[in-house]
Amino acid sequence: MAASEKLAAFIFIFIVFGVYAAETVLISVWILNKVIARRSLRIFRRRYIFLIHLPAVIGVICFFYGYFIEPYWIEVKTIEIQTEKLAETSIRLVHISDMHCDRKPRNEKRLVELVNAAEPDVIVFTGDAMNTAAALPRFKDTMNRLKANIGKFAVVGNFEVWYWRRLDVFGNTGFEVLEKDSVSLVKNGQTFYISGLSCEYPSTYDELLKSVPENHFSIFLYHYSDLVEDLDNLNVDLYLCGHTHGGQVAMPFYGALITLSKFGKKYESGMYAVGDTILYVNRGIGMEGGIAPRVRFWARPEITIFEIKPVKN
Repeated sequence: MAASEKLAAFIFIFIVFGVYAAETVLISVWILNKVIARRSLRIFRRRYIFLIHLPAVIGVICFFYGYFIEPYWIEVKTIEIQTEKLAETSIRLVHISDMHCDRKPRNEKRLVELVNAAEPDVIVFTGDAMNTAAALPRFKDTMNRLKANIGKFAVVGNFEVWYWRRLDVFGNTGFEVLEKDSVSLVKNGQTFYISGLSCEYPSTYDELLKSVPENHFSIFLYHYSDLVEDLDNLNVDLYLCGHTHGGQVAMPFYGALITLSKFGKKYESGMYAVGDTILYVNRGIGMEGGIAPRVRFWARPEITIFEIKPVKN
C-alpha cells in the first residue's frame, strides 16, 4: 500500500472515530444530566439537536447505503472505441472482473441477465473469482450461463494464485483461460487478437505481445494495471484489468481511499490514455474477502460494454 493511501485511510478512520467518540460523549452527558441530575443542558434544546447529531446520522445512513444498497446496484457502462484497424465490422466486448463470490449469493443472477441482454461477441474476465472455496459452484454456474457469440476468455487474479491454485476454477464455465497466450478471433472476415497473462508471469508480457501483428486490433487482459507503462513498441490497443475495485470505498471529489495498486490512485478506475494504449480499470462485481467489510461506497459494481468500431468517415 502506498504511503499516500495509508495516510488517506488513517485520516478517514480518524474522522469516523472522532465523530462517534464525540457522539458517545454527548449521549453520555445527556444521560448524566437528564437521568441522574434530572436537568437538561441548553445544548440539547430542540433547535440544536439536529446540528449536533447530524454527522453521526449521516455516517449511519452512509453505512446502511454502503452495506445494503450500493453492493447490489450494478452499473452498466457502454464505451465506444474507434479504430482504423477495423474496416466494415464492429466488436461488442463485455468486460467483467473481481467477482469475489461469497457463501451467500449477491449479484450473480443479475450479472447474467445484464451481460446476456447485451448480446456480446466476446466476454472477458480479469480475475479474482471468489472469496471462499464454498462459493466455487456458484461462480462456475454463473460463468457458464454467460453467453457470447464468439468466445469467453479469462485471466487469473491474485486470489486464484494465492488461494485457489489447486482448484479447477474455470472448468465447465466455457471460459478459455489465457495464462500467457494470444488467440486470434474473426468476425465478418476481420481478425482481432486477445492476449492474456497470469499474474504469475508478469515478466513474460514482452514475449507474449511481440507475437501480435501490428495491423490487427489487440486486446490485453491482466489482473493489475501494473504493466501499462511498459508497453512501448508493443501492439496493445485496449488493456483491460481490475483489482482496485475503484477503491471499494471512495469519497466524493477525492476518489478511492485504497487501491492496493502499484500506481496508487493514478489508475484507480475507469479509462485512461497511456501512450497509444487505452487502459480500462474495471471496478469489479464483488467485494474484498477475509476481514474486509462487505461494503461499497461511491464505487458501484460494474459491467463494461465496449463497442469497438471502425473510424467514422
